[in-house]
Amino acid sequence: MKSLLKSFVYAFRGITYCIAHERNMRIHLCFTAYMFGFLTVHDFFEVTRTQFALLFTVCAMVMALECVNTAVEKAVDLETKEFSPLAKVSKDAAAGAVLIAAIGAVAVGISILYQPEAFAEMFDYYKENIPVLIGFVISFIASLVFVFAGPYGIKNFFKKHVK
Repeated sequence: MKSLLKSFVYAFRGITYCIAHERNMRIHLCFTAYMFGFLTVHDFFEVTRTQFALLFTVCAMVMALECVNTAVEKAVDLETKEFSPLAKVSKDAAAGAVLIAAIGAVAVGISILYQPEAFAEMFDYYKENIPVLIGFVISFIASLVFVFAGPYGIKNFFKKHVK
C-alpha cells in the first residue's frame, strides 16, 4: 500500500513539474479551466453528459501527452549533450503527438460547442453584468501572467517588488 501511495506522489510531482516548467501545459490547463468553468457555472451551452465526458477525455489526453512530451525531452537532454539528429526526431515527434491531440481536441470542442445562440446569450449576460465582466477580464489577465511568466516568474516578481 505504501508503494502505491508513493506512486501517486511521484505522479503528482510530475504533473506539478510540467505545470511549473512548461508554458504549453499552462496554456492547456487555462483553456480547460475556462471551458469547464463556462460549461458548469453557466448554462449557456447545451451539452449532454456524453459530450461533456468526451470534452473531458480529449483535454486529459492533451495534457497527458504534454507530460509525455516533457519526459521525452528531459530524457533526451539527459542522454545527449550535443546535437543529434535522432534526438531531434525524438523531441519533434513527441511535440507532434501533442499537436495532433490538441488539434483533435479543438475539433471536438468546435463540433460540440459551436452554438451561436449560446455565444449570443453569453455576450448579453456579460453586457448586462459589468462587474462579472470585469472579474472575467481580471481572471483572463491573471491567466496570461500565469501562462507566460509561470509560477516561478510570478514568485520572483513578488520577491523583488513586495517587501
